[in-house]
Amino acid sequence: MADDDLVFKALADPTRRFLLDLLFARDGRTLGELEAEVEMTRFGVMKHLRLLEDAGLVVTRRSGREKLHFLDPVPIRMVHDRWIDKYTERHVAALVDLKNELESEDDDR
Repeated sequence: MADDDLVFKALADPTRRFLLDLLFARDGRTLGELEAEVEMTRFGVMKHLRLLEDAGLVVTRRSGREKLHFLDPVPIRMVHDRWIDKYTERHVAALVDLKNELESEDDDR
């Protein structure tokens, strides 16, 4: 599966997006800390984290006996640059041009 596909699949689930939001708010959380924030089993959270890791959105690091989870925003930015930015740029530029044209017509009156 392509990297973009893995990112889209990971972002498709609201629980996974919530986990990413938690890591955005405070990076380096343990499984127990993340589990305490959602209403599901430890294994359910582990499954979601595994999908996020497979997509490259979460990286882990051992610190003694704990495994800490960190957000990696690079894949989201790459998806943004590849899929979102190119579709919005033209539209935004057209809106700016229209705004400037309408404002110049108002100045001429």
